[in-house]
Amino acid sequence: MSKFANGKINKLDAYVPGEQPKDKKYIKLNTNESPYPPSPLAVKYACDELESVRLYPDPDCTNLINAIAKTVNVSPKNVIVSNGSDEVLNFAFIAYADENNPAIFPDITYGFYKVFAGVNGVPFEEIALKDDFSIDINEYLDKNGVIFIANPNAPTGLEISLEDIELLLKSNPDRVVVIDEAYVDFGGKSAISLIDKYDNLLVTQTFSKSRSMAGARLGFGVASEKIIEDLNKVKYSTNPYNVNRVTAVMGIGALEDNKYFENNISSIIESREYTQNELKKLGFTCTNSKTNFVFAKSDKISGEELYLKLKENGILVRHFKKDRISNYVRVSIGSFEEMQAFIGAVRKILGE
Repeated sequence: MSKFANGKINKLDAYVPGEQPKDKKYIKLNTNESPYPPSPLAVKYACDELESVRLYPDPDCTNLINAIAKTVNVSPKNVIVSNGSDEVLNFAFIAYADENNPAIFPDITYGFYKVFAGVNGVPFEEIALKDDFSIDINEYLDKNGVIFIANPNAPTGLEISLEDIELLLKSNPDRVVVIDEAYVDFGGKSAISLIDKYDNLLVTQTFSKSRSMAGARLGFGVASEKIIEDLNKVKYSTNPYNVNRVTAVMGIGALEDNKYFENNISSIIESREYTQNELKKLGFTCTNSKTNFVFAKSDKISGEELYLKLKENGILVRHFKKDRISNYVRVSIGSFEEMQAFIGAVRKILGE
C-alpha cells in the first residue's frame, strides 16, 4: 500500500477472484463461467452496435430494461441494470446498510458481501450455516439489518425455499432482504414472483453464468418501484453510464434467443448430474447443487491436494482455505467432454 492510503483501505480484505494462470492452456473449471459462447443473436447485435461506441450509451438502458421486464414478467419500473450483479449488490450496501443497519449474511457464501461491507464501512454479522451447509432461516428472523442471501448459495450450491424467503420478508417488513440469484437458472426457484407482495425484497440476477456473458459484465435487480428509485439514485450519483452500448444490446439478444438459452441450461444440468454421479461412484460426498458447479469432497484426498494435482494435470478447480470447507473443491461445469476429462483425471489421481 502507498503511504497515501487511508485507514479504511488499509483494513480491506479484497475479494480474490478465481485464478487466471497464463503459463499454459487449462481446462478451466474454477470460475463458474459458461462452457458455451454467447447467443449468436447477441453477438450479431454486438457487432452491429460497434460503430456507435463513439456515443455514450443510454443511461436509462430503456430497451434493455424493457426486455428484462418482459422476460421476468414485471414492470420496467421494477428493474435496474448494472455492471454485473456485483454492482447492484454494492448499490444495496450503499443505500441501506450503515452503522445502525448492519449487513447480515451466512458465514459460508459469496465472498464479496464481506468485501462490500468493508469498503462501505458497514458493520456485518455472519451467521453460521448448519452442519449440512443449509441455512437456518430462523437465525435471521429476529435480526435488524440488511439481509443478503445467495440463493442457490455459493460455494455450497444449496437452495432455500420460497416459503423460507417469505417468512424472512414477513418477519421484519422494515428491513431490506436481498436475494442474490446468480445461479437460479440452473434449477432454482426465483423470488421475483414475490416482488409485488413484499416491498422490502430486492432480487439480483446476472447474465454471466446462464447467458454466457461473464466478460460483458451485465446484471440486474428487480424490486418495488421505490427500491429501484433508491438504487437509481446511487447509480446516477456514481456511474450513470454503467452499462456500455455493446453489452446492452448483447443482453437484449441473449434474452430474445431463448431457445439457445434453454438448450445450454439443459446441457449444463445434464453434465452436472453426470459429474456428481461419477464423483459419488469414486466415494465423493456432493451437495445437492442447483447451480452450474458441484461442491464435493473425498475421504481419500484433501481438497487442497486434489486441487493441486488437478492443476498439474491441466485442470483448474476452486479450493477454499476456510476451515469448514477446506476439504471440498468447487468444480464449475464445463462441456461434457471437459467433465469427462475431469473425471478421468480424478480417477488417475486416486489410482482408481
